[in-house]
Amino acid sequence: QVHVVESGGGLVQAGGSLRLTCAASGRTFSNYAMAWFRQAPGKERELLAAISWSGTSAYYANSVKDRFTISRDNAKNMVYLQMNSLKPEDTAIYYCAPQRSVVAPVRLSDPSHFGSWGQGTQVTVSS
Repeated sequence: QVHVVESGGGLVQAGGSLRLTCAASGRTFSNYAMAWFRQAPGKERELLAAISWSGTSAYYANSVKDRFTISRDNAKNMVYLQMNSLKPEDTAIYYCAPQRSVVAPVRLSDPSHFGSWGQGTQVTVSS
């Protein structure tokens, strides 16, 4: 089982950048695909990006493609989300999550394949 703690959020002006960090615990972290989600007030949780266990494959939602980059460091049990060209509509709580099960193949674009979110980190983008 992988447990996660997100950090790196904050207040930034539109057009700015932030780098979120997800620290994961568990000796089998490198076996799990990982994903970043966000949830804005009054909206459903949205899958933003996901990365395979090896880091060689990634998925991005259209809303963040070409602006956000997901990466991982298996030696450090870390997952990152580099966010550039931030917009006010990016304001939300951001969560990372591991693949629910390593028994079955993961579909990076399917939010139901991920779960066990941390407490999240708040990102606020001012206009």
